[in-house]
Amino acid sequence: MVRDGELRYLRRCVELAEEALDAGDEPFGSVLVAGDGTVLAEDHNRVAGGDRTRHPEFELARWSAAHLTPEERAAATVYTSGEHCPMCAAAHAWVGLGRIVYIVSSVQLSGILAELGVPAPPVRTLPVRDIAPGVAVAGPVPELADEVRELHRRFHAGRPRLG
Repeated sequence: MVRDGELRYLRRCVELAEEALDAGDEPFGSVLVAGDGTVLAEDHNRVAGGDRTRHPEFELARWSAAHLTPEERAAATVYTSGEHCPMCAAAHAWVGLGRIVYIVSSVQLSGILAELGVPAPPVRTLPVRDIAPGVAVAGPVPELADEVRELHRRFHAGRPRLG
């Protein structure tokens, strides 16, 4: 369940996803927020350069490991446009970050991409709870799902379709 005041962080995730899109990258954005509500770090996808591990959730996990105490990491929340992939969910759990709040689930995103004719990724799409069962997760957030869908439509428009 999304708490009062959290939509502002999720809206920022959409803005960051749009920044990624404007930079020619896949539209994903994430924000790391301290337990007191302070924005600590934010990022967007940077995979267009060829390194497919440059997801914002992975970058925020690495940033938090370098800059926060274990207690600060546990109190922090990662807000993100799309539910963490298995790689990012594992990184999140390994560094001991707290809650995850996402706009679209991995199942929803898979559906959006399939509708757009995008080939399946090389790694199985799984819910965060299957990878990191101890991490509190909230989402999806229907209020912003159409905006995320539209960013993906824009990114994949004009690209060759499957089949």
